[in-house]
Amino acid sequence: MGVYVDGFNLYYGLRELGRRRLLWLDLRSMVLRILRSHQRLVALRYFTAAIRNDPPAIARQEVYLAAVQSIGVEVVLGRYQEQLVRCRACGQTRRTYAEKQSDVALGTAMVSDAATGKVDVVMLVSADSDMCAAIHAIRRLDLERGTKTRVVTVFPPRRRSESLRQVSDAWFPLGDAVIRQSQLPDILHAPDGTVYHRPPYWN
Repeated sequence: MGVYVDGFNLYYGLRELGRRRLLWLDLRSMVLRILRSHQRLVALRYFTAAIRNDPPAIARQEVYLAAVQSIGVEVVLGRYQEQLVRCRACGQTRRTYAEKQSDVALGTAMVSDAATGKVDVVMLVSADSDMCAAIHAIRRLDLERGTKTRVVTVFPPRRRSESLRQVSDAWFPLGDAVIRQSQLPDILHAPDGTVYHRPPYWN
């Protein structure tokens, strides 16, 4: 099984639970808790973008990404693109940022791993309906080759997508209990000897 985590979607789902402490999430532990006993994890990829222009948030993200990488999670970074948005009411403009490339990278990884036979089960952690395009591509590959790739969608907290439900073989919400039980230790000692501390803001 390959697991593909939409970091942006998951992050904001966790935020809506109202407990910053849950952001120190052990992705590997979370996945192993929801896998069935006969399933073998062969890929765990986390797709996100590097935060810009917010030094405290940048520092927290860097610590978290390094921590999960140290336990075997592959982190794939997109980017935030600066945009100027004009207020219709007052005419003033403000600077904002939009996440770019992460969704494309996630969808490409799912299709590539299915196409090469690396995985026969795809677990998508997201409620972004844009991911339907990648699932349709996997279905076309299966039809051409006479294979079957099972697609399971896991919805982050407080998030749903009817479109994803319809194209997935199975789906379920990521439960609060699994999240609470899948936290990194406050002080994580990585296999290489590096020590990572839970950001104080996430206490």
